[in-house]
Amino acid sequence: MARWLVKTEPSTYSYDDLAKAGKTTWDGVKNPVALKHLRSVRKGDEVLVYHTGGEKAVVGIARAASDAYPDPKHPQLTVFDLEARKPLKRPVTLAEIKGDRTFAGWELVRLPRLSVMPVPDAMQARLLELAAS
Repeated sequence: MARWLVKTEPSTYSYDDLAKAGKTTWDGVKNPVALKHLRSVRKGDEVLVYHTGGEKAVVGIARAASDAYPDPKHPQLTVFDLEARKPLKRPVTLAEIKGDRTFAGWELVRLPRLSVMPVPDAMQARLLELAAS
């Protein structure tokens, strides 16, 4: 099972929106590097949801409900189905992430505009540890 982080603007579509809907199609990704990552998503992969904008924090855990597949509206793009699992006990802010050496070199820190990225196991474990504290 792989682990991913996806970014969303909470005023457009928040983790709470996903939790209310239960499931959605994750679309709108156009960046070539983000699309490359998105094409690797497989059903059952764990997905962290990150709020951009004023929040800048990892806020919830979701799961890929499908493998990645061509966007029916824009076949050159890729989408996947995403289902909510649970909100984090507390959000983990970008400031906390940047201040923790565990995350040095991670795309979230190095490439702030990238909207889909892998989450290495050690970083996932540390994020969940921070969220539980």
